[in-house]
Amino acid sequence: MAPLGLSALSSMLRRRPRPESWSTPQASWSRAFGLGWRDPYSVRYASNLDDGPWHGMPLGGFGAGCIGRSSRGDFNLWHLDGGEHWYGTIPDCQFAIWESDGTSTRAHALATAPDRDDSRVDGDDPLAAWQWYPASTNDSTTGTYAARYPLSWTRYSGVFAAEVSCEAFSPILPGDYQRSSYPVAVFRWTLRNPTNRPLQLSLLLSWRNTVGWFTNTDPSAEVHFRDDGSPEHNYAPAIGAGEGQSNRWVDQPGLKGVLLDGRRSQPLAEGEGQWCLALPDNLEDVEVMRCSRWDPTGDGAELWQSFAAEGRIPNSNNDRASRAGEQASAALAVKVSLDPGQCLEIPVVISWDLPVTAFATGVSDWRRYTDFHGRQGTAAAAIAAEALRDWRSWRDQIDRWQEPVLARTELPEPLRMALFNELYDLASGGSLWTAARAGDPVGRFGVLECLDYAWYESLDVRLYGSLALVQLWPELDKAVLRSFARAIPAMDASQRPIGWYFTQGRGRVEADRKVEGATPHDLGAPNEAPFDATNYTAYQDCNLWKDLASDFVLQVWRTFRFAPTGEDLTFLAECWPAAVQALRYLKRFDVNEDGLPDNGGAPDQTFDDWPLQGVSAYCGALWIAALEAALAMAQRLQLDLGLETGSEQREFGEWLEQSRANFDRLLWNGEFYRIDAESGTPVVMADQLCGDFYARLLGLPPVVSDANSQSTLKAVREACFERFDGGRLGVANGLRRDGTPLDPDGTHPLEVWTGINFGLASYYRLMGDKTTAEAICTAVVDQVYRGGLQFRTPEAITAVNTFRACHYLRAMAIWGLWATETDWALIPGADRS
Repeated sequence: MAPLGLSALSSMLRRRPRPESWSTPQASWSRAFGLGWRDPYSVRYASNLDDGPWHGMPLGGFGAGCIGRSSRGDFNLWHLDGGEHWYGTIPDCQFAIWESDGTSTRAHALATAPDRDDSRVDGDDPLAAWQWYPASTNDSTTGTYAARYPLSWTRYSGVFAAEVSCEAFSPILPGDYQRSSYPVAVFRWTLRNPTNRPLQLSLLLSWRNTVGWFTNTDPSAEVHFRDDGSPEHNYAPAIGAGEGQSNRWVDQPGLKGVLLDGRRSQPLAEGEGQWCLALPDNLEDVEVMRCSRWDPTGDGAELWQSFAAEGRIPNSNNDRASRAGEQASAALAVKVSLDPGQCLEIPVVISWDLPVTAFATGVSDWRRYTDFHGRQGTAAAAIAAEALRDWRSWRDQIDRWQEPVLARTELPEPLRMALFNELYDLASGGSLWTAARAGDPVGRFGVLECLDYAWYESLDVRLYGSLALVQLWPELDKAVLRSFARAIPAMDASQRPIGWYFTQGRGRVEADRKVEGATPHDLGAPNEAPFDATNYTAYQDCNLWKDLASDFVLQVWRTFRFAPTGEDLTFLAECWPAAVQALRYLKRFDVNEDGLPDNGGAPDQTFDDWPLQGVSAYCGALWIAALEAALAMAQRLQLDLGLETGSEQREFGEWLEQSRANFDRLLWNGEFYRIDAESGTPVVMADQLCGDFYARLLGLPPVVSDANSQSTLKAVREACFERFDGGRLGVANGLRRDGTPLDPDGTHPLEVWTGINFGLASYYRLMGDKTTAEAICTAVVDQVYRGGLQFRTPEAITAVNTFRACHYLRAMAIWGLWATETDWALIPGADRS
């Protein structure tokens, strides 16, 4: 059956009885429109990023760049340069509503009054002629914002006589490796007249031409160290650059709109391309107006005066190119008349085509969506037309893939909400998704560890965070792991200073960037050559880490066994040589030949501020689980593909037997596992048995006995959860058995790591303790979403309302709870390949 046209829909809606009043969608995060935060979390270190609490759900496909609109209505997140971050309000990028009942009129831009235009140095008191929407207070509400990724809703109330609401989304569809990459946002406006007299309404969309803005003007790749010892590079986008920009009307089958264009280089450069604002071309009984150019640097009266008076904007099609220093905004508006009880739905689309993402000077790539819409930077209108044609189908598919989670009422609603909303990071976490090429059938993919630690796919972090990707977009997870498999044999002997030693006052210590056979920590950074130049982080010498090889092997086996697309022996065979090399390299650190690699004293695992000495529970358990996974790989490759893996099976089997014989002997204290064998540190490490969790999750032989697992989890629950602020915050990384800190000034031990907590909760759930699993998740979710950290979930929170490392990859570990709660239940669509 063909989709209903808008005119048919309008006629049908005219005959409907008045629908029930709007209510906040289930399993969504919601907040009164424009209501501020009394005491939001603030950043722990001054050098770390802290935009404040006004973050909303991002719009845009993975790797395509994204924009974000907050609960006060402003567009303020602009992640349009791959791997880079710019946050600021551009006031003229906005919707507005005009309304008249025949005797009175009112008009409001649908955001609270902005303090400034962040795109301009002289941006104070922007658009002074505009009337802005009133914010909610603690005593009265002017609307509601709600989000359940990839859907968000804004409901306006108490200001207009009409009922006005907007649903916004992008086609984020599990298993769809085309549409999930699209640079497009759909805004589904619903206008309803609940009064007994006719209403006239006009909906306006204004947008700044930002073509050419989102590229780094600082060509230097020089790395500096922040006060927390982590490396950073300078990002200086061309915000406000306007020369050569032009706007013009666009009319083609399926749409009426305005195209925002700019100068083009040969070849096309980063930041160059188009934007498109579009409406369907089949709207009946409405008046469509388009203004191709107006000046947003003045008071805005040239657009607002006629809109506020009559709901009209100047109809103009001026495509003059901007001179240096000029800014060019465009607008479109649709004016309608609604009889009493009548309801009208108007889809509006914003699309962009910025095909190039650049890295170090001379290094760039094409974005994934260019496989479907070309590489000329002229496809913004075509993308918008596809969205206007197919948005109903996309919306229905979102309902279908979300339905199993919504229906799982055994899980508390806040946890179901977080399962959806933590996926935001796949779009706004600086994600990189390249066009396909030989050996990379869906392109290469990566998400930053976070915006403060801006390198892709940190392997220790994605051990947890990729539990979402493997269940929803498994081919992207394979793409990441193939990149690691290619990187393990590589080497780079260039010397780099190690940041941790600076923080310890120990001066300059240098190390090779990448040793052959060592598993890299990450796939590189957006200011270098990601995928080719790995190990960007220099806080620690990652060649010495004792968890990375195990992390890689476990993730390969996990993705082979549990990808919803089924077992992929070709993928397993591709990764096998790297897995063998990685494990053999790690075995070199078994200094006392007890089968278990030894930690070296400097922090050398995911808790990279936390020194461990000798065999450790965390790394040792992961090692045993990885050996089990490697043996399972070897057996399948030999049985199913005829590969000769007998020697590896004997080798790994001997290591495994020896490791198992010594793990409990060296580390078990009768109640839980000591953090390590040699430091004598008297703490309960919360994540000490991550390796046992992963082995059980993947159906491998457990690392420890059920009795030891249960005893350890009891000690962790009591010491690190219940006795740490009464369980209000979540599980602290490591405390004494009585819940007191070993070092009151410690960093990692006293932090609650969101992703580690979600992983621990999954372990509790796997071991049958649903109550503790949900209590941990609920505590963390409450802190994040009540503390103004929504859509920028940090790595760590503390008991004094501070956070560190926002937009963190590991938080998607909450999808481990889905795997353990449902035994890897399929999300509809994820099995497409």
